[in-house]
Formats: sequence, C-alpha cells, structure tokens
Amino acid sequence: MIEPPKNSLVRPYEPADRAVVLRIAADTAFFGEPVEAFLEDRRLLAEAFCAYYTDVEPEHAWVACADGQVVGYLLGSLDTRAQRRRWGQKVLARVAWRALRGHYRLGRLTARYVSAHAQGLVRGEFPHVGLATYPAHLHINVEAPWRGRGLGRRLIEAFLAQARAAGVVGVHLETTSQNVAACRLYERLGFRLLEARPTRLWAGLVAGPVENRCYGLVLHV
Repeated sequence: MIEPPKNSLVRPYEPADRAVVLRIAADTAFFGEPVEAFLEDRRLLAEAFCAYYTDVEPEHAWVACADGQVVGYLLGSLDTRAQRRRWGQKVLARVAWRALRGHYRLGRLTARYVSAHAQGLVRGEFPHVGLATYPAHLHINVEAPWRGRGLGRRLIEAFLAQARAAGVVGVHLETTSQNVAACRLYERLGFRLLEARPTRLWAGLVAGPVENRCYGLVLHV
C-alpha cells in the first residue's frame, strides 16, 4: 500500500458532496473507468443507482477527503429490503418517466446493457444474498490517483462501525472478479465470498470471463 495521503480524513456525507460523489460514481463505474463504456448518459447511472443513497438515505453515506477535496465515497443501507422497496417507490418510477420523456441520451450502448442485464437475471447470473444474515449493504469507489492508500479501508471501517452500533447482524457487497484489488481488501477486512456466478454482462467489453461476486461479513452473532 502506498503511504496514506497527508491531511486525509473520512467523514459523514454532507449534501454539498452530492455533485462530486455522483461524478466519481460515473468516473469509476466501469471497473474503475468511466461509465461511458456502457452507457451514453452518465446521468442515468447517477439518478438510477446512486441518487437514492444521497437523497433518501444520506445518513449511511461516507466520503474520503484528501488535499481538501472529496476523492472517494461509500454509499450504504442498513436494511436492504427497505432500501429496495423505497428505491422502487422513489427512484425507479421517476427514472422510467424521465427516460420516456427523453431526459437521457439513450443509444446502442444503453440498449445493449439493459438487454444483457435482463438476460443475466433470467440466466441467474447474479448471486443470491441471504438478507436475514446480511441485511446491510454497501457500494464504494475511490478515484484512481488515490487508490491503494488506505482510504477504501477507512471508508468501510466507518460504515461497519456505524452498522455495529445500530445492531445490524451482517453486511454484504457485490462486485466482480475484475476488481481484484477490491476483492483482496474485502477479504482482509474479514468478508468471505458467499457466491460467485459467471456472467455474460460484459462480453465484448472486457477480455476473458467475468464472475459476479457477493461477499458477506457477520457483525453480530
């Protein structure tokens, strides 16, 4: 690991962080690279997958700062069942309506991604998570120049401490086999691989086979 950046800190998310968090999400969505590899409009990623956490459940979000700027984030929920329900009610319908009204740039890349994702669901390419044991979940991203400096670990540790204090029994996260460094970090923090399933979602976009992976950590027995 590279020496930790000076004057770095991990703190709770604030509303003023929203724009930079959504930008980092889009800049790192494709295995650490920009989302434009598989979506024409980064606003679709931000509004469909990230804005729920910043707008509906911001109390469980964290940011990493270095040199006076936000360089990474963790978005999470302590109750995945409730999150999925609220996401469907507050986010999905709005995004679908905006898409129908032409709010987003939709093209070949987006059509291919949506189709491949739907086919992946039918083929069972996404791991199953036992939410009774692992009810919480998290998403984490750090900008490329700041990776490998301990900020990801500190973000996860902050969220885990929050979850433990709330009495949450376990937490899970989803990633892929392409995120090698991230998988190693999760394992060092005590997460264990719950399930891995081959996926065709990224066929033609990355070389070689890809697995969808789910990791879990028990917090309270």
